Amino acid sequence: MYRHSLRKRVAIAFATCVAVLSVAWGFAFFGAIRLSEDRVLANQLQLAAESYPSLTMNLRGYDEVGSLPESLREWAQTNPDEGLYEFSTEELHVAVVPAANEQRHAFVVFDVAGIEASSSEDWWWLLVITGVIGALGALGFGLGVVVMRRAIAPVAQLAKVVADIDLEHLSAEDHKRIDSSRFGDDEVGVLAGAIEKTLERISAFVARERYFTDSASHELRTPITVITGALELLEQSDLSAADVKVVDRVRRATLDMKTTIEMFLCLARETDDGLYDEKFLVMPLVSRAIDQQRYLLNGKCVDVEIDFTDVEINDLAKPRVYGHPQAFSIAVNNLVQNAFEHTLDGQGPITIHIKEHELLITNQTSSDVDGPHTPTEASSSHGYGLGLGIVQRLCERNGWSFSLHVDEARVAARLSW
Repeated sequence: MYRHSLRKRVAIAFATCVAVLSVAWGFAFFGAIRLSEDRVLANQLQLAAESYPSLTMNLRGYDEVGSLPESLREWAQTNPDEGLYEFSTEELHVAVVPAANEQRHAFVVFDVAGIEASSSEDWWWLLVITGVIGALGALGFGLGVVVMRRAIAPVAQLAKVVADIDLEHLSAEDHKRIDSSRFGDDEVGVLAGAIEKTLERISAFVARERYFTDSASHELRTPITVITGALELLEQSDLSAADVKVVDRVRRATLDMKTTIEMFLCLARETDDGLYDEKFLVMPLVSRAIDQQRYLLNGKCVDVEIDFTDVEINDLAKPRVYGHPQAFSIAVNNLVQNAFEHTLDGQGPITIHIKEHELLITNQTSSDVDGPHTPTEASSSHGYGLGLGIVQRLCERNGWSFSLHVDEARVAARLSW
């Protein structure tokens, strides 16, 4: 479609604009010079016509100072150097030239009275010239805009096509809207081709991701459902005390597996049908997480304290968090699980502090809570549960913030929204 590269088109456009403006200014100056010449001759001829039949002489020569016009005699007696002089008040132009006698000078006087324009007429000419210059400037600006617009038209066209694509909801046909073949083989064509191929690969990846998560969701949850059903049947039969413990362990392992599957599927999905803008309650999810992970405290003398003294009782029934409820539940479950697992017997209590925009889970790792310690910010995925890295990613996806502070006596996990 375009024979030259973008660089050449811009250079050609700039050169064309400069050339056209140069020609326009040249014609304007040439016209001004010719107009001035014609105006001077016309005024001189008009003056001669008015004095007909006795023609006046505007140009005269003088050999003696005494023969000069009275207004010039005093000046001439100062013996001026050779050259041209102008006397605006007298409307005279004088040329001092060497005379036959080298000791003296001769004078050529040109009377321009009636030939030069008056001051009022000069102002009109200044306005005319200013108007012409302004018109040429506007012409140059308009010409530059038109020429440059045509030069970068393919770039603007490509930008418009890309801007019309909804990058948050890509479809399999969006890459075809680029149609890089219409941009030729120049720089814009290369860029359009790269964008087209990239969008094509992203669209294919999103399609594969959706297919995988849908299939994985079904294939992974089906065995969990079967195991859960089998456990329910086993619970209805007569089991010994040892068998009941085994069934409880299987149930907890199944629940952990279900939570893990939901966690990874939640992270794998590119889109989740607007669930990231849902408004939900905090307290029910926290209570459920505590109930699900309570078994980790079996055999430990550890208390769990829920503190919401900074929040009004009525506020607990109000939704406070915007985001994905399943993601929030997964994050809270992981933090509660880590606190329960890493708290040893007698190292309680575990404090879950709920504020208006914050959830703080604190557990002790040493019985010496009053001794000196140095707080540090721990890694999100080392030493306190592999899932903390996943919690961080879940928070980033939902616009929440997560931090983990560790010292010699305590671990504090903070989730803010």
